[in-house]
Amino acid sequence: MTNLDELRRDPNALAAHYTEFGVADRLLFTGHSHQAWPDVAREGLLEAFADAAEEVDTKWARAFAKADELRAGFRALLGDPHGDIALGASTHDLVIRFLSAMDLPRRPRLVTTDGEFHTLRRQLGRLAEEGVEVVRVPAAPVATLAERVAAEVTEDTAAVLVSAVLFETSRLVPGLAHLADVCLSKSVNLVVDAYHALGIVPFSLHDLGLTNAWVLGGGYKYLQLGEGNCFLRMPAHAQELRPVVTGWYAEFGALADERRPDQIAYASGSDRFAGATYDPTSHYRGARVFRFFAEHGLTPEFLREVSRHQVGYLAEGFDRLGLPEDVITRDRETPLDRIGGFLSLKCADAGALQAALDERGVRTDSRGAYLRFGPAPYLSDRQLDSALRVLKEVVDG
Repeated sequence: MTNLDELRRDPNALAAHYTEFGVADRLLFTGHSHQAWPDVAREGLLEAFADAAEEVDTKWARAFAKADELRAGFRALLGDPHGDIALGASTHDLVIRFLSAMDLPRRPRLVTTDGEFHTLRRQLGRLAEEGVEVVRVPAAPVATLAERVAAEVTEDTAAVLVSAVLFETSRLVPGLAHLADVCLSKSVNLVVDAYHALGIVPFSLHDLGLTNAWVLGGGYKYLQLGEGNCFLRMPAHAQELRPVVTGWYAEFGALADERRPDQIAYASGSDRFAGATYDPTSHYRGARVFRFFAEHGLTPEFLREVSRHQVGYLAEGFDRLGLPEDVITRDRETPLDRIGGFLSLKCADAGALQAALDERGVRTDSRGAYLRFGPAPYLSDRQLDSALRVLKEVVDG
């Protein structure tokens, strides 16, 4: 079991398990985007190859077992032990299947915010060009966001799509339970994008009042699962839906049933939203990383403790730098306990600062006007200090 004091030390105790990514010798602050994989991820990749080599086309029984192990990991994070979990290579794959199940001719209205990640921003924007009514509620101020979104839910709304943590600013969105109640009362589907919450903010659906919501997420960021490990948690009423975009795996559990020539059949459970033949390698890797997290006590509660320390440490250190507010600043009104897994800094030219930091060995990223510093549990406090020191050098010129 790992503890916070061990992680704060130089060298960080957890870093020894990430030697392939060299985290002890690099300033990797893209933890909100792509965290390093633990060394054991290689075991998952090799196991996938070995199973394919040994079993050839009969490897799928083993591959499906890995998929089930991955689903169990996501269920645990959601506090949803019996939930139906559809898997996909990307959140976009899953969003498309979801949208194709909506009765848009009868309920042609989609409600979202202007603070959603590009997956939703782009796809919903394109649908709007084709005549679907898309209502975008301003993300600021975040304190009233859920309430303002709820006010836009009408009888002709098919779905509401919002984030639990805003990807640009790292702000937690409060009041999602109220939004869920409003959606339920009008039989409107609520999709909560939890990608920036899982693995860094505890996200029990029961505690958050989201048991009737769809939940979208994946393992590319804080969970260290790598690419190809995305999911869509389905509420009970999903069993009534028939996605138009559908692969033959969605019929897998019903292949033995008598076929009707006038109607496509669907399997029950999460397979209803399945695609088709896929590369299972990512599931092997993801399952092994989930086991690594369990072996080292990297629970959502513990990771939240680590994150709050690191983000708070960065925020306090940034304030001590005394940098010009017109060049770079941070939100000091939002309490740090209402911030997710990264420190978002508003800049006059975030892209230029990111490039300059990268040239000096500090990996960050930027989204619009925001420079994002995303620590990770394998970084030590010394590395946080080093990154801040380089930031000051870059800004001071």
